[in-house]
Amino acid sequence: MRLQPGHRRIATVAVTVLVFLALLFVGTTVQVPYVALGPGPTVNTLGTIDLQDGKDTTTKPVVDITGVPTDPTTGNLNLTTVSVTDGMSLFQALGMWASGRYTLEPRDRVFPPDQTPDQVREQNQQDMSGSENNATAAALRYLNRPTALEVVVVAPDGPAAKVLQKGDRVISVAGKPVATTEEMQAAVKSNAPGTAVPIEIERNGVRQTVTVTLAARPDDPKVGYLGVTPDVVNADPALKIDYNVGDIGGPSAGMMLTLAVIDRLSPGELTHGKFIAGTGTIDDEGDVGPIGGITHKTRAARDAGATVFLVPDKNCAEAASDAPDGLELVKVTTLQSAVDALGDVGAGRAAPHC
Repeated sequence: MRLQPGHRRIATVAVTVLVFLALLFVGTTVQVPYVALGPGPTVNTLGTIDLQDGKDTTTKPVVDITGVPTDPTTGNLNLTTVSVTDGMSLFQALGMWASGRYTLEPRDRVFPPDQTPDQVREQNQQDMSGSENNATAAALRYLNRPTALEVVVVAPDGPAAKVLQKGDRVISVAGKPVATTEEMQAAVKSNAPGTAVPIEIERNGVRQTVTVTLAARPDDPKVGYLGVTPDVVNADPALKIDYNVGDIGGPSAGMMLTLAVIDRLSPGELTHGKFIAGTGTIDDEGDVGPIGGITHKTRAARDAGATVFLVPDKNCAEAASDAPDGLELVKVTTLQSAVDALGDVGAGRAAPHC
């Protein structure tokens, strides 16, 4: 039976409305397998932060140094972050992408399928804790303040399990003085599996030498394996350094935390009163490493008022590809290069640029 023209129009309108309602339902209720990455909060490492504890709010220094004199500081040394928006509908995802401030990434790149969101957050917090430890180590070594290389983990099934203890301070390995994690790893790896290696340590304030017969590394049977994790720690009992960054995870705040410690514990001002922001990992030897989401971080920094941004050299090309107006991108490779660059900026000299 053929429909009359009027009936065909009604049927067309009805189908169109049904399709529209279906699209509206899908677009507003069905979650897409993507997350939106964008500019996140920035925190002045020279300032304070409000922390929520239940219904109570407390204000604490971001870098809390006690027990020794500190130097007054002005200006900003802001760490930067990337925001992650999850659980988006199709329309929300399209809207955030169209804004130009956000990028869409497959969800499993941020939340791996074999991990729950809580596990991802826990790993991010562990990464932040490691970053804080490295920041303390790098800053104190830069300032020539007392540090020690301390055993923090002993593998229960490793060759050192019955010889070394958590808290032992390592002085030398096979006759080679060691002061950093990297130096100790190199000293161990220079000996073949099966080698009996003398290790000078300090335990409970007493120096002694112990011997460990190295095993083979699980991932490289030609390389010696000790089975401990060392960390550079503060060796000044009077000095206490604590970090309060709120709900921020990951390792990328390391360099900015390090600079804050140096600024507080040394005369003068690294910032010269300017609004500096930046990002980058740090290790205990002061090497600065690349991070993710650099363009979101530069945008967040500029929105917050920063005029200078410290960029790890391996992130320079990406950062320069979408640099916000009014933000000077300064290239850094090491902690020393970051301090030198801040000196150049403060004196009005040309600093290394991306």
